[in-house]
Amino acid sequence: MIWLTWRQFRAQALFGLGALLVIAAFLAHLGADVRDGYDAYRAVCDDGGDCARARSQFESAHKNPLLFVAAGLGLVPAVIGTFWGAPLVARELEAGTHRLVWNQSVTRRSWLLTKVLFVGLAAVLFTGAAAALLTWAAHPFDEVAENRFDTVEFGARNVAPVGYAALAFTFGTVSGLLLRRTLPAMAVTLVGFIAFQFFFPNVVRPELMPPRTAQLPMTAQAINEAKNLGSIAGGAVIDGVRIPDAPDAWIAETSPLRTANGATLDEAAFGDCLDSPPETGADGTFGDTAVCLAQNDLHVEVRYHPGSRYWTFQWLETAVYLALSALLTAFGLRRIRRRTG
Repeated sequence: MIWLTWRQFRAQALFGLGALLVIAAFLAHLGADVRDGYDAYRAVCDDGGDCARARSQFESAHKNPLLFVAAGLGLVPAVIGTFWGAPLVARELEAGTHRLVWNQSVTRRSWLLTKVLFVGLAAVLFTGAAAALLTWAAHPFDEVAENRFDTVEFGARNVAPVGYAALAFTFGTVSGLLLRRTLPAMAVTLVGFIAFQFFFPNVVRPELMPPRTAQLPMTAQAINEAKNLGSIAGGAVIDGVRIPDAPDAWIAETSPLRTANGATLDEAAFGDCLDSPPETGADGTFGDTAVCLAQNDLHVEVRYHPGSRYWTFQWLETAVYLALSALLTAFGLRRIRRRTG
């Protein structure tokens, strides 16, 4: 049964191996480039130069390339589920070739379990290897940027992608078992798993551990250190603030800008500072706008997780995905025993 599974899977396996070699070559080059940039940044700091500027240049040079690579590799589990998982059973049920095996001494459960374990292991190894290569390539940048909790970066580094691959693969396999048609199963797997990847980080992940809370004064300096002011929907909101005592913390939720009495800053006042602040000649990311807002004695309330919880979240999320994968496999084994056709 293992030999038969290998013969059916070898084309995908060889393609995957080739793709992994290409990924490895690209990430080796990217990792060397990141390390060269890091060495240049550290040389400026060690020589007493403008360390803040060198750091900003280092981050600007490598942020987007690493983000694009992480986003691409973040799609690998969905692609594996779609092209390895969904056709695994659906193709045979659709063509009727499964009957050749079921009429032999191999039981239906053994047939399905062998396929899931053999191809699933290949999916996990492929994704784990790609994640390990990216983790190595991005390591100097991650140490400087302190953004390991960002959604895209978190899902493409270390052990979490292994759990994603296992779940995507079993979800695709079970979709094929239920739908019995390859193309519909592939479509359901791709859309369903990508939707789940958006749902889990935003809804479930922040609650895997009880968050801590803090109130942060929004001085002009604090506002300039944030990533964004305002939003498409409007409102006195700020995004990407940092906790001074825990710069690597994950801010899971940030309240709107609040005045000293706890009320949300008036949208008109926020808009005036955003669009036409008094000219003070202030520098920084938001310049005069930051000075204008700071005069309102503002603060925000945040729910956050300290950076020391990073590995706890990695293992917890991986465990959740592996548990869901095991449940799907058990469901598939139960379902196939009842199937007669």
